[in-house]
Amino acid sequence: MNLLPKASGTRPRVACDISTQGVVAARSDAAGSPLAAVARVELAEGAVVPGLKPGNVADRVAVAAAVRKTLESVGMKAHSRDADITLVIPDAAVRVLLLDFDSLPTRLTEALPIVRFRLKKMLPFEADDAMVTFQVMSTSKSIVRVLAVAIPRDVLSEYETAAREAGYEPGSVIPSTLAALAAVEDDSPALLINANVLGVTAAIVRGGILMLHRSVDLQVQPVGTPANLPPALFEASIVALPAGFEALPLVSVDDTIGEWAAQEALPEHGRNPYADREAEHDNAILVTETPLSALIDDNYASAVVAAALHEEPSFANQQPPALGEEIAQAVSVAVAYFEDTLAVAPERILSAGPLGAAALEQILNEHGLAQANGLRVREMVEPAALMSDAVTASVPRGWLSGVMGALRG
Repeated sequence: MNLLPKASGTRPRVACDISTQGVVAARSDAAGSPLAAVARVELAEGAVVPGLKPGNVADRVAVAAAVRKTLESVGMKAHSRDADITLVIPDAAVRVLLLDFDSLPTRLTEALPIVRFRLKKMLPFEADDAMVTFQVMSTSKSIVRVLAVAIPRDVLSEYETAAREAGYEPGSVIPSTLAALAAVEDDSPALLINANVLGVTAAIVRGGILMLHRSVDLQVQPVGTPANLPPALFEASIVALPAGFEALPLVSVDDTIGEWAAQEALPEHGRNPYADREAEHDNAILVTETPLSALIDDNYASAVVAAALHEEPSFANQQPPALGEEIAQAVSVAVAYFEDTLAVAPERILSAGPLGAAALEQILNEHGLAQANGLRVREMVEPAALMSDAVTASVPRGWLSGVMGALRG
């Protein structure tokens, strides 16, 4: 199974993205062409619970039905002779790491066992029982930098099974953030931010080379019961609606010290930008006494906006977490890494996922980051990425970053 977004030009022309909020599908006529059709089906809370243990697809019947409905809406008939799709899965179900090797065999059969052995000490699950794939990002005289992706086989099987029960064959499976990065066409360095109430991930790519993939856990509920805010709250500017967030890889700094060590600044620049900040992430796991059921009322929008901006909510006796503060902190670390690695400050941030560029920019403004660094935030998916008749009000552009990238290969 291909877990990496390689631009082969041979992947299926239909992609389907399964997340906690819902299922999104898109179709394009050729690699790099605009999306010809898009569709979305919402999922009930708890239908998909992304994680590194079995139980991700909690309601298999509902998820399979949503997959079929979205794909049929974009013109993909179930159980047809050509029913192959590219499946985009939540990053929380996958572990993504950048690893450095002194050298690595060129033959896959010889290199894969070496990569798998290296992962044994870094994965919170058994590497020998995981689906592992890798891609060489860069090679120098002394270092071979590798992007490694690992997922427990049982977890991968859940998503594949949901697609097959819907009548489709997942010919390629890609984590959502890596899929979104595949849509970056500019060869200049790009900083991408993807965030939700469970976590925030920063990624840096330059000329198709992934240079950073760093995640911080912002989980606000016990494992197994992640917050799943209603999709209607993920679709507009934060001025009108609260920030929505897409599932991302959840990584604990305390549990993965080795992983962070593998993502230090590149040798030519030396300093580790995380050195004076890692201690700040010791309290990255947020706790809230706010039950989701109590938020689903007329005050819901203002309450989540207040949470993102670390303001007082409009209803009494509720204490939402300071999501905006944590997001801004993660962006600050990523900016420092960008500056140390590339010896230049970033000028823009790409926003992928349902959070939206306007919401992210307002969060950064509220915490003084955008003004201090002159950062501009823009949507990952531009209007030109969709054909005019593919645009629908029910599928905001931010939701399409994963499927758009998946179809670029």
